[in-house]
Amino acid sequence: MTVAVTAAGGQLGRLVVEALLDAGERPVAIVRDPGKVADLAARGAQVRQASYDDPAALDAALAGVDRVLLISGNEFGKRVAQHTNVLRAAERAKVRLLAYTSIPRADSNPMLLAAEHRGTEEVLAGAAVPTVLLRNSWYWENYTGAAANAAESGVLYGAMAQGRVSGAARADYAEAAARVLTGEGHEGRVYELGGDEALTGADLAAAVAEAKGSPVRYADLSKDDYAAALRAAGLEEQYAAALADADAGIGEGLLEVTTGDLTKLLGRPATPAATVFAQ
Repeated sequence: MTVAVTAAGGQLGRLVVEALLDAGERPVAIVRDPGKVADLAARGAQVRQASYDDPAALDAALAGVDRVLLISGNEFGKRVAQHTNVLRAAERAKVRLLAYTSIPRADSNPMLLAAEHRGTEEVLAGAAVPTVLLRNSWYWENYTGAAANAAESGVLYGAMAQGRVSGAARADYAEAAARVLTGEGHEGRVYELGGDEALTGADLAAAVAEAKGSPVRYADLSKDDYAAALRAAGLEEQYAAALADADAGIGEGLLEVTTGDLTKLLGRPATPAATVFAQ
């Protein structure tokens, strides 16, 4: 069985490839720049070059592949078309399973970040190959920059009101994906994935305080004020708006996951936020 991972040079993709290597697989790492994964090649990964915009390269990259993980792209406005390119190449390669990294409740989630996931899932619903949806909630690493600033200032800012987010370490989601790619019986499944902790903003501030050993409090802002703060911190306007909208969505319970799917796939507890912040 040959397993491929797209965007293998990215933060999540690299971890999935590493998890597969640790499991004794020799995965195909599909990347735009092979130089970024020279270390993975040295460990035994097969490196193939392709981008989501190049159907011919995707055909070559997926040749002989049995299972593939399609990691969602990061080019807003282009992702549905790009993901469709990967799906069509997977269909031409007659892969036996395509897994896709989505977002919780993508079919009904009104967050800005969910729109292209929903569009992609609609395309996948008509796929000529078996699919499985890995609807990942937040990575605790999404907060590490803010955590470092909060440790210095004593204040963690957000717009999540009293909502809770079910996060986990990026490596947890990567390990779960690797288990799906190498396991059986996942065809047609939809996994709502989130960690064991469902934390409020105040809880996140407490986790930062625990990791850094200094007091930290949570300060809640309006969505617009939080977007402005993110722009002031240097984020591009569209990305700042999407993150502020996501934080407001947390306030509405959109990233709280109670299925236990992640820990079931892992066979162990998910990594606590304080552990990720400390690392």
